[in-house]
Amino acid sequence: MKLNQKAVDRAKELIKQHQYVLDSGWSKAQPSAEEENHYLEKHDWQAYGQWHLGIDTTGEEAKKEYYHFPYGDFRRVHRSGLIAAKQRAAQNHYQDIVAAADALLHMIDQEKSN
Repeated sequence: MKLNQKAVDRAKELIKQHQYVLDSGWSKAQPSAEEENHYLEKHDWQAYGQWHLGIDTTGEEAKKEYYHFPYGDFRRVHRSGLIAAKQRAAQNHYQDIVAAADALLHMIDQEKSN
């Protein structure tokens, strides 16, 4: 598992634009398989990948299984999504993904206090 820097950069851009949700239940906010498929009908795999903090470098780039640790709903960053990504990455010892999610959480906290 490798950190997807393009996803981190996209999340930072969205946070700077105040495109984030502070309070949501990630189990409800996380895109369903149907919503993912709908997004992929209109966007390419690169755009899809920008919503996932991790990539499985042993997999195929044009498959959902390649992308891990989603953090948003294809429009906004969800604080709850970053928390979920951080927790799951920590459970699997993906420290670079943990650090990235943590930095994004801090960025949201700084933005909301401004």
